Amino acid sequence: MPRLADPASLQSLGGRTMGTTWSVRLDNRSMVPLETIRAAIECALDLVVAQMSTWDTGSCITQFNQAPAGTRHVLEQPFAEVLDAALHWAAASGGAIDPTIGSLVSLWGFGSHASPLTRLPSPSELAAARARVGWQQLQFNGAARTITQPGGVRLDLSGIAKGFSVDCVADSLKALGLRDFLVEVGGEVRCAGRRPLGAPWRVLVEAGPQSVPVALTDMAIATSGNRWHAHELDGQRWSHTIDPRTGEPVRHPLVSVTALHPRCMHADALATVLTVLGPEDGFAFAEQQKLAALFVMEHEAGHLARSTDGWAALAQVLAS
Repeated sequence: MPRLADPASLQSLGGRTMGTTWSVRLDNRSMVPLETIRAAIECALDLVVAQMSTWDTGSCITQFNQAPAGTRHVLEQPFAEVLDAALHWAAASGGAIDPTIGSLVSLWGFGSHASPLTRLPSPSELAAARARVGWQQLQFNGAARTITQPGGVRLDLSGIAKGFSVDCVADSLKALGLRDFLVEVGGEVRCAGRRPLGAPWRVLVEAGPQSVPVALTDMAIATSGNRWHAHELDGQRWSHTIDPRTGEPVRHPLVSVTALHPRCMHADALATVLTVLGPEDGFAFAEQQKLAALFVMEHEAGHLARSTDGWAALAQVLAS
């Protein structure tokens, strides 16, 4: 995942949220009190948890997942915005990302309702979980912000909500009059403005065994890959990235995919989409959609990095 590569001379804040860490670096020329900034950041992050965390028993998403079939729910605007974006990319990618994937995530030993994976799911268990997955089942009205529970469907927005939390923090900083900052939540990053003296922000992007520094201005960056979360079972490594179309973890030579987008919500979702689609179909989709993406694949010579035309246009790779 991207790592920060900027000097400690900037003001910094950090903490924990959603089972991971967050950090903010900012050029605070207007001297907004750090206590005020921290409060705004934590309020933004708490909002995302309260609406979209499957680990929170009282969250909006948990209430929907436990609701009886046929019940209609009015969503808060942030929740509706994230779900609308997830459904957009589900349709565009042929289901490579699917907000109804919760049952499959748990079946493979991941997420808030998972049990330790001691054996592979049986064909009948897999078929039962897949029957509860399918974004087309959702009766979602974006204008009215309503959604109907078809029955047994469990939403999981982990492939997009973390990126959205980055956007929420960025919006909260802008509301305080801050214009030059870098926000990171669990490795997903969004930068605004520039560093002191006008230099662009720098992040380290993994490209195989090594990382390369990349300069970004007013851009978000997110990485998905099988290197950080996986199960080892029966002598095989099972990725946490589930292909909603097959119901199984992805199994291809992609090590990671990094995506750029002005909004981190979309960068996060796209990194997931491209990882699921794989090195060939994912790259073709990225080029068709004119996306900025970097694919890193296992190769007989080690690792092979391949970037789209959009990546070359937006990401300035710097000398180490």
